Amino acid sequence: MADVGSSVPRRQLGRYLKQAREQAGRSLESVARDLEWSRARMYRIERGEAPLRKHEVETMCRLYEVRQATTDVLIGLAAEAKSKGWWHSYGDAVPAWFELFVSMEAAATSLRQYEANLISGLLQIPEYADAAVRIEPHLSDAEVERRVALRLERQKILTRRAPRPPVLDVIIAEQVLRQSIKNRDAWQRQLAHLSNVARPPMLSVRVLPASVGPHAASVAGTFTLLDFDRDAKPAEPTTVYCENVTGALYLEKPAETQAYEKIWAALCEAALSVEQTQDLITQLIKETFDD
Repeated sequence: MADVGSSVPRRQLGRYLKQAREQAGRSLESVARDLEWSRARMYRIERGEAPLRKHEVETMCRLYEVRQATTDVLIGLAAEAKSKGWWHSYGDAVPAWFELFVSMEAAATSLRQYEANLISGLLQIPEYADAAVRIEPHLSDAEVERRVALRLERQKILTRRAPRPPVLDVIIAEQVLRQSIKNRDAWQRQLAHLSNVARPPMLSVRVLPASVGPHAASVAGTFTLLDFDRDAKPAEPTTVYCENVTGALYLEKPAETQAYEKIWAALCEAALSVEQTQDLITQLIKETFDD
């Protein structure tokens, strides 16, 4: 069978179009009637099972009175859905303010993250998030503020009542916890926050000790494994998310996700336990007071 491209953007496009239809107060049947499509086709589109052409997306967006900026994003998703193993560029099809990952993160039932360079965005306090965002050069203060706000908004998925919050399992390289930000008081609060929020089994934080040396994820770098409701029809496959300076890679083929599953298993075996991690964080907090 020919590779018809990644289903990740197609699934997301379906979600966005369903949301737009519901916000417009339209039923599936009435839209299908207006577009002269079958109800079955509408159903497949919203489940991410059917491809869409540019003009079809435009027609649906006009029907739902979707803003032009959002329409452009959805057209970009439709185009990306046709790519083979697509490479998502923040400045192209989906701008930073409409990150695909944010939607997938919110829909996931569990998130497994390996952090090699920074504390997980879901666990950052505002001061640390500000310092992390400012790593990228040439951002205005307004842009920094917007990105920090988005990061903090994402964290609400961990405390929401419905749907059930995702299970978050984070493994952080030890050197990340030894790279303090300039604001030492904020750094102490950040370390304390890591310790305080860890409530297994819903949220766990473990450290990969530096003494491990080169390890399974040394080449892979930072990544997130997103798992979804296995009882959903159709079932959404586990997806690997890897981010870099210019974009993000989404991997969903079984061979790809299985490779990262093996890396994750090796990281779990090498990482400190939750209790040992708590002890290390306590030690690091004490060291910052002693400096």
